[in-house]
Amino acid sequence: METAPVIIFVGVLVFLAHWFSGIFSRTRIPDVLMLILVGVLLGPVLKVVSPEDFGAVGPVFVTVALVIILFDGGIGLHPQTLQSSLRDTVILTFTGFIISMLLVGTITAWTTSLGWIRSLMLGAILGGTSSAVVVPLVRQLRMGEQSKTVLMLESVLTDVLCIIVALGLLDAYMFKEADFRIGTMIGKIVSSFLLAALLGVVGAFAWSILLHRVRTLQYSIFTTPAFVFVLYGIVELLGYSGAISSLTFGFAIGNAELFNLPIIQRYVPRKSISLNETEKVFFAEAVFLIKTFFFVYVGLSIKLADFWSVYFGLFLTLAVFLSRILVVLLSVQRSVTRWDASFMAVMVPKGLAPAVLASIPLQRGMETGAFIQNATFAVVLFSILLNSLLIFLLDKTSFSKIYQLFFAGYVKEESFSGEQLAEERREMG
Repeated sequence: METAPVIIFVGVLVFLAHWFSGIFSRTRIPDVLMLILVGVLLGPVLKVVSPEDFGAVGPVFVTVALVIILFDGGIGLHPQTLQSSLRDTVILTFTGFIISMLLVGTITAWTTSLGWIRSLMLGAILGGTSSAVVVPLVRQLRMGEQSKTVLMLESVLTDVLCIIVALGLLDAYMFKEADFRIGTMIGKIVSSFLLAALLGVVGAFAWSILLHRVRTLQYSIFTTPAFVFVLYGIVELLGYSGAISSLTFGFAIGNAELFNLPIIQRYVPRKSISLNETEKVFFAEAVFLIKTFFFVYVGLSIKLADFWSVYFGLFLTLAVFLSRILVVLLSVQRSVTRWDASFMAVMVPKGLAPAVLASIPLQRGMETGAFIQNATFAVVLFSILLNSLLIFLLDKTSFSKIYQLFFAGYVKEESFSGEQLAEERREMG
C-alpha cells in the first residue's frame, strides 16, 4: 500500500472520529459503533484493508490501546467511589460471568455437537464485558459515579475470569483431564486479581517518587506511558493480569495523596507528585486517538464468512442481553436508581478478550476451532451493535420506560427522556 493514501486515510479517520464524538454527545449513538462499522466496511465488506496488512504490529497495537484506555480509566477513579463500589462490583462480576457462561454453554451444548466442555469454554470466552468498549462509553453517559465505577471495574475483572476459565477448560479438553480442578482455577483467579493490583500500586508508588526527578528533563511527558508499558509487560511475564495492574497504577497515580501516610513518608524524601494538568490533557488526547484506530481495527478483524456461525452468534447475543436483566436484578442493590439499573442491564458488549481467546482453539488444532472463532467474532459485532442501539433508545426515547418496568423495586427518579434533554439544551442556549 502506498504511503500517500495511508496518510490521507489517517487524517480523514481522525476528522471522522471527532465528528462521531460530536454525534454521540448530541444523539447518544456511540462513536465506537460508527468506528467499528467503518472497519467492517473497509475490511470484510469492501476488502480494502485486512488485519494481515498490519502484520505483527496489529496485536501489539491492540495491547497498547488497552493499556492506555485502562490507565486513563484508573486516573478517573476516586477512593471514596471505589470503596463504596467494591462490594457491588464483585457481586455483579461473578454473577454476570457465571450466568452468561452457563447460559451460552447450555445453548451451545443443546444445539451443536461441541459437547459440554467445549460449550462451556465458549461460554467462558463470552462471559465478560469489554473494558475497551465499556470504559470510554460509560464516562460519557448520564449515570451516577458509583454505577459507572461498578461497570468499569466489572469489565476489567471479567477479562481475567474469561482468560483463566476459558484456558482451563481448553486444557481440560485438549489433554483429556478426567478431573477438572476448580480449586486450582479459583486460586489462579484470586492470585491474578490481588497480586496484579498490588504490583500496580507498588509501581505507582515508586513512580510517584521518581516523577519529580524525571521532570528535570525538558520533555518528560512520554515517560509515564512508557513506565505503564514496562509495568504491564513485567506483570504479564510473571503470569498475572497486566490489565488490572494498568488500572490500579492509573488509580494510584491519579490519587497520590494515598501515599501521604506517616509510615510511607518515612521512606519518601518529599511529598509524592501526581500527574500535572498537561499530562492529563495529553493522556486524554492519546486515549481519543488510540481508541479511534483500535475500534476500526476491531471492525477489520471481524470475520463473517460462515453464515451459520453468524446466525448462531446473533442468537447467543440476544440470549446474553436478555439474561443481563436477571443478572442486574440479582446482584445490584435496590439503592441504585432505575435509570442506572437500566443502563447496567444493557452494558454487555464483547471485545478484545473474546476475540483473542477465540483464536486459540483453532491455533491448537481443535476440530471445531473455526466455528468457535467465527461465532465469537459474530457475538463481538452484534453485542456492540445491540449495546449501542439500546443505549440510544434508553437515553433518547420513551423505550427507557419499558426497561424500567423490570426495575420497579429500585429508586425512582426523574427519567431523562429525549424531550427533556432537548429542553435542557434549549435552556443552555
